[in-house]
Amino acid sequence: MSTPEKQYRSDVFAAIHETMEALHDIDAINTTTMRQFDETCLEPVRELTGDDIRTLQEPENVSQPVFVDRLNVSQTLVSDRESDVKKLEGWLCAF
Repeated sequence: MSTPEKQYRSDVFAAIHETMEALHDIDAINTTTMRQFDETCLEPVRELTGDDIRTLQEPENVSQPVFVDRLNVSQTLVSDRESDVKKLEGWLCAF
């Protein structure tokens, strides 16, 4: 599974954000400021449902343990979300 590409609000925001990322990479701006640019420049993250997670997992043809390892989250988190017990806030869906 590849890392999803960033979805920018516009080409102008993409240019601004990429510039700020470069400044963040050399420690010219701090993480808090970078997060503010993320909120301003990037499209909002869509919340994933249990069905969304299953839809992402099935084409990969991998078990849940392998899937959660690729996402770098706990198996409990994905299990709970698949059964719609917990929200997965911050999961980027651009697959």
